[in-house]
Amino acid sequence: MITYILIAINCIVSIYAFSDRNFFEKYLFNPYSLNNDKKQWYRIFTHAFLHADYGHLFMNMLSLYYLGLPLEQQIFPGLFPGHAEYYFVLLYVGGIMASSFPSFEKHKNNPAYSSVGASGAVCAVVFSFILIAPTAQMGMLFIPVRIPAAIFGALFLGISWYLGKRGGGRIAHDAHLWGSIFGFLFTLVLKFSLLHDFIVQVKDIF
Repeated sequence: MITYILIAINCIVSIYAFSDRNFFEKYLFNPYSLNNDKKQWYRIFTHAFLHADYGHLFMNMLSLYYLGLPLEQQIFPGLFPGHAEYYFVLLYVGGIMASSFPSFEKHKNNPAYSSVGASGAVCAVVFSFILIAPTAQMGMLFIPVRIPAAIFGALFLGISWYLGKRGGGRIAHDAHLWGSIFGFLFTLVLKFSLLHDFIVQVKDIF
């Protein structure tokens, strides 16, 4: 099962990196280093399997488990029979790339900027789910209030855009934004009729 494999790789690599700072520094995403040495292209992918701490790792893997598993095992097989696993991998890997390249362009001349985490890929999975099931109830961990996925997604995008524009802090909000947009559009390209279903379901919310 791809979701379990991804969770296992993230956990193994991240936990190892917690105790080996040299390993962590070598594989994190640093646009400045990549811009000055194209041989470090691997950072675009490797940083997505590193996390800042156990809390960061836990939140990303929990989201991947709860939404990635039904997407991989039930929803995608129903929508794309025979191609579900292939498309799911493309969704995840594409989320990594889509969230990395804008950050590279924005920070390639900033030696102080670096980032880690699977957030871009996980956001791609989350927003693929939102496109398909916009009325599903979603919320944040430890907050009991649940709202329709479409509303949650709109709020998430708005907050990510605002915080990314403001800058500062330790969270790569740009990665969240672009990973989310990719996940929504990628799934839409695979099956454009989902847009009609999405609009109909969103109308029902109101």
